[in-house]
Amino acid sequence: MKNRTRRGSEISQGRDVPESSWGVALIGPGRVGQAMAQLLARAGVRIRFVAARRLSRARQAARFIGSGKVVRLDDPALAGAKIFLITVKDSAIAPVAGELAGIIPNWRGRIALHTCGSASASLLTPLARKGASIGSVHPYQTVPSREAGIKNLPGGYWAVDGDARARRLAGRWVKLLKGTSFSIPANRRTLYHLSAFLVSPTTVTLIDQSEKLLRIAGVPKRVIRPMLTRFVGETLENFAQFGALKSLTGPAIRGDWTTLEKHAAALKRTAPQLLPLYHELVVAMLRVAGKRSRALDSGRAGRGVDRKANFIGKFKP
Repeated sequence: MKNRTRRGSEISQGRDVPESSWGVALIGPGRVGQAMAQLLARAGVRIRFVAARRLSRARQAARFIGSGKVVRLDDPALAGAKIFLITVKDSAIAPVAGELAGIIPNWRGRIALHTCGSASASLLTPLARKGASIGSVHPYQTVPSREAGIKNLPGGYWAVDGDARARRLAGRWVKLLKGTSFSIPANRRTLYHLSAFLVSPTTVTLIDQSEKLLRIAGVPKRVIRPMLTRFVGETLENFAQFGALKSLTGPAIRGDWTTLEKHAAALKRTAPQLLPLYHELVVAMLRVAGKRSRALDSGRAGRGVDRKANFIGKFKP
């Protein structure tokens, strides 16, 4: 009992204790947080607390993780942790940091990390003011569920930032998860996060639209998803092997305007809301291909017709 009391006292006073005895408090156990915590626990990291505003949510998370004392977010017992992994929604990180700063008076010797991709460690400034080392560790990965996170996070790529001590901890965790870490300037975090938005949820959205068109076209429902999955998977493999330029195919790259106009006419009949998106995608494809972006604006030989106006104007929703 004396040893436990002494260790708790050392942590609360910010003194160094062996890393093997450091306890992690998971704050706001979302999908990413639960997956990270379970994976880290498997790798030997001690998950000491699982904290949420609702105890029922914390209990569910602790059962999934397999360890961690269930507490409320405002429980003073959190002072028994030395590392805080904050995985609440992005807009709640700064307010939660402020709350934690009020619950635990002394943060000297502690480390706090958040998992927001679009913001730097500065969201945790309230804790830094009280002596904490602060940082962030964000997986460049899609985590639609905690179970998917267990599968997808190992071996992934992680953006880390913060002060030296927080970055070292984040780097050790990434290594435990067999991943690769990198740093980017704080003022470019939004661009970094935007890149993930452009490639993941937008891809799912486009696949969903393709699925609807295939159904309208009469493709059997049982065939559509496996067919699209294989098709998109092969596209990604091409990109990995050849890069964007050599992976591009289709009528826009061939300059097949007849087919493009047929596409647009079909969209006007079945899904007119997609026409502006279709046009912008064609323009983007030409730019990737290294063709002049004014290709769509050039006139037809001998007729002086503005190709872009003809293409979009003729099929305007």
